[in-house]
Amino acid sequence: MNGQNKEAWFPAKRFGYGWSFPNCWQGWAVMAAWMLLVVVGTILLRPDRHPVAYVVYDAILSVLLVVTIIAKGE
Repeated sequence: MNGQNKEAWFPAKRFGYGWSFPNCWQGWAVMAAWMLLVVVGTILLRPDRHPVAYVVYDAILSVLLVVTIIAKGE
């Protein structure tokens, strides 16, 4: 964002591209929810039985995570 956003959930890394670990509870909640949904999807979709559905599910979750980080990051 513009560098003046004091409410960024994900600060920019000091070196390189991307974002660092979350710096507020909202960012940690997003990360925890993402991890929980990945685990639940792994249990329910069983990658060994439904590999395509599992990959699509994880891809959608990952895209949503990246969109959230871009929207709420520095």
